Amino acid sequence: MLERIITALVLVAVVLICMFATPSPYPMLVLMIIAAGGAGYEWFKLMPRQSDQVNKFKAGCFGILTAIFSGIALYFCDQALILWSASIICWIMSLYWVKHYPKYDGWYNPSLHIIGLVLISAAVTAIYAIWSWFGSTNPEPWWLMYLFLLVWGADSGAYFVGRKFGRRKLAPEVSPNKSIEGLFGGIITVGIVIVIVQSIYLDFSLLHHILFLILSIITVFSSVLGDLFESMIKRRAGIKDSGRILPGHGGILDRIDSLLAAAPVFAVGITILKLIGVNF
Repeated sequence: MLERIITALVLVAVVLICMFATPSPYPMLVLMIIAAGGAGYEWFKLMPRQSDQVNKFKAGCFGILTAIFSGIALYFCDQALILWSASIICWIMSLYWVKHYPKYDGWYNPSLHIIGLVLISAAVTAIYAIWSWFGSTNPEPWWLMYLFLLVWGADSGAYFVGRKFGRRKLAPEVSPNKSIEGLFGGIITVGIVIVIVQSIYLDFSLLHHILFLILSIITVFSSVLGDLFESMIKRRAGIKDSGRILPGHGGILDRIDSLLAAAPVFAVGITILKLIGVNF
């Protein structure tokens, strides 16, 4: 437990420093590229293979490829809407996969390599875009912090409520520990965060408040899907944790699985709200 707490504190410190210490984009860019490379390395280890042994050289090459691809995507971040949309299409398909696992596992094939590139690069570009508030000269890290609060709040609320009151399983074949009661607990927890943020910090009309509330709730459900999807891949691959780089926490994918889905959804939602005239 102590090891887990220390690792969590170090991770939070690194992320917060990159977010708030300087308006320079380079710390966040470096953090995103490193995270993409590490996630790509771990993603490869979860992919179908002919032997039980993971080819670490190929995994490393895939991690480098993911980092390079994500770096290019970050360079063209202003045009990342296409990448985010492709990611959302993948997540919509994953709903069917999660629902019908293990009866249907046709999705577990080499095409997951391409899907991984899309999901990881879309997530890191979305996170960076939200942090920089879509190319603004003055980054607004509090919007990224809001996204983190949605994901963390949903996860924490689901954990504590599910542990105490969980009876009905949400997806027993994919993640036996998650319950429907926990899901509602997470939504309630996030609802409190949303109400506080909207009432204190956002000067919206009633309609715009409702639209932002809907986007926030959709983002929360997306984060749950991201968690379930990674759990399903790990279960299909016969692996408990995606990696061991984070003592007490597993791998990078284990920490960002929810954000893989939530970040692109939130970024696309904000883009749409801006287009229809919501003034942030």
